Amino acid sequence: MESLQFLIILIFSPLIQGVIKKLKALMQGRVGPGIFQTYYDLIRLLKKDMVISPVTSWIFKAAPYVVFVSTIAASMIIPVITTQYPLVTISDVIALIYIFGLARFFMALAGLDAGTAFGGEGSSREMTVAILVEPMMMLSIFTAAISAGSTNMARIAEAQSIFYSPSHVLAFSAFIVAVIAETGRIPVDNPDTHLELTMIHEGMLLEYSGRYLALMEWAHYMKQMLLFTIAVDIFFPLGIAGTDATGIAPLMASFGVYMIKMFFMAFLMAITESTRAKMRFFQLPSLLGGAFVLSVLSLLMYIMMGR
Repeated sequence: MESLQFLIILIFSPLIQGVIKKLKALMQGRVGPGIFQTYYDLIRLLKKDMVISPVTSWIFKAAPYVVFVSTIAASMIIPVITTQYPLVTISDVIALIYIFGLARFFMALAGLDAGTAFGGEGSSREMTVAILVEPMMMLSIFTAAISAGSTNMARIAEAQSIFYSPSHVLAFSAFIVAVIAETGRIPVDNPDTHLELTMIHEGMLLEYSGRYLALMEWAHYMKQMLLFTIAVDIFFPLGIAGTDATGIAPLMASFGVYMIKMFFMAFLMAITESTRAKMRFFQLPSLLGGAFVLSVLSLLMYIMMGR
């Protein structure tokens, strides 16, 4: 069962997206869609025919599968409900960042491949944000990695008390900003907008339809839940099953705690989007640069204070 924990990300990621949309609607005084609406949307897209531009190359057709498979591969090397799983030996932070980079690279190429202005604009903005976000994300995780003495995420998650230090509070704050940027949420991006000039992530998907669009959207939901999982496993690791956990009961208890954490992260994202306005694109470096400073300070504080 430990080897199948990545299925939690695969199956429940649309549910977390649906919960976020529902919470946002309630906070804004609307009824909003049901929490299972994202499943219905994916099923509807999978059944629809695809419209593909004749000017596109093989990159446009391959990108949805590369992005989807890369996201599944990333979910297989991180601890979800237990730190004991077959790929624990390659569960490295640097490998995870490179897998995310592979998916982003092909998504940006697909946005450029169609030859549309908005696709190119979205790809350009996505890579600009990635340059600012990836160093911040790595430094935040490295603060916890130094505490655990390893870049292996399973080993980091086993260090149960690493959150309770000033350096990790700063690192967690910076990582939350990175999660907001990586998932394309307000104030960095607006996932609900229909204005092409303001799109970042959605701008790269404008030419997709049918099954390809479903794979892209599903991969985005999985990446969002993956980042939530990394945040709670590294900074709030209490409840995850360790090496001494045997049998089905500890795994079920860990799964229950894990879902509570996911709903907390969904609430955090919903309240952030409901209380903030989207920033202009040229103002993003100030936000992301400030979060990068927090991640640097967290690392320096741990080196100087030892906690």
